Amino acid sequence: MTDLAAAVAVFAGTNVDDLLVLTVLFLTARATGRPRPWEIWVGQYAGIGLLVAIAGAAALGLTLLPDRWVGLLGLIPLALGVRGLVAAVRDRGATPPPVATGLVSVAAVTIANGSDNIAVYTPVFRTAGVVGSLLTIAVFAVLTAVWCAAGGWLGGHRQVVAVIGRWGHWLVPLVFVAIGLTILAGLL
Repeated sequence: MTDLAAAVAVFAGTNVDDLLVLTVLFLTARATGRPRPWEIWVGQYAGIGLLVAIAGAAALGLTLLPDRWVGLLGLIPLALGVRGLVAAVRDRGATPPPVATGLVSVAAVTIANGSDNIAVYTPVFRTAGVVGSLLTIAVFAVLTAVWCAAGGWLGGHRQVVAVIGRWGHWLVPLVFVAIGLTILAGLL
């Protein structure tokens, strides 16, 4: 149950910003007809799949490191979170996400928006083992569908987009700080 809860927390924490992107994509689809909803779904799965594959390969490469050092990888999401908080303080506003027009561009936006996911997923896969990693991947697959459905639903409510746009730039960095601290706590 702990692995399941951890997988849900990692996905949700690293993809809060992606929910905003999906919401905007679905809003755009309703307004302009592009990208089509199926392109958003398939592009999202392709992007998340590639991010997971890269993180999995990186985690395999980390098997060369002694286990006691792996927890130091928590410094990566922690640093990303602190950097995001500093940027949020400086900017005092959210930058609107890029808008894609088709399947390939949706996947590209997902990958570009998720480069930080690799930094978080890699230590998770490295420490979870084979069974934990497979469970995490299954959870990610299910939650990708949940995210797409939620983005589609939210994309019908402009007020929701305004709220997410206003607070999302604070929420994402705080989640990264929490994930980093949790990974580092494993060292104790």
